[in-house]
Amino acid sequence: MKIGALALQGDFREHLNMVRNLGSEGVEVRTAEELDRIDALIIPGGESTTIGRLASIYGLIEPLRKRIADGMPVLGTCAGMIFLAAGTLHHEQPQLECLDVVVERNAFGRQVDSFEADLEVGGFDHPIHAVFIRAPWIHKVGGDVEVLATVTDPESGESRPVFVRQDRILATSFHPELTTDTRIHEMLMEVS
Repeated sequence: MKIGALALQGDFREHLNMVRNLGSEGVEVRTAEELDRIDALIIPGGESTTIGRLASIYGLIEPLRKRIADGMPVLGTCAGMIFLAAGTLHHEQPQLECLDVVVERNAFGRQVDSFEADLEVGGFDHPIHAVFIRAPWIHKVGGDVEVLATVTDPESGESRPVFVRQDRILATSFHPELTTDTRIHEMLMEVS
């Protein structure tokens, strides 16, 4: 299996190391031609506005939308989730609009408010350790989106989705590539 990581900005190298350790071929993706040669894609964390702008400059927005609409499995983490989303609150930016969610950027606060937590995930037999760095959360979930994990908003006490699945699209608010737990990357391979 050939798994690509959108290599425009962000922590794509860590994702590629993880998929290579799982026995798959990891490929950096920067062009539509490279996108055509992969079986699944990871859109990494980083800065979502920058990823969106660079994807626009490189002519990747429509090719990405088409491959995802045609069923290519994709995992978006942190900024990658924002880039996949249908919309964001209070901020206009380039988005793929493939994942039927509305996200709130930097929902937990600034860089100094980054944190780690153990999350119960639907379908996992034990919690996953999650690293949240200037993380978004999902404000609104569409009808075809399955919520796999949530965290509690410290201010309102409401439960906020941070890991979702919509058919072959997986998205997390956190960075699974910064741990040794490979289960989310394995999920991507399983839906391929």
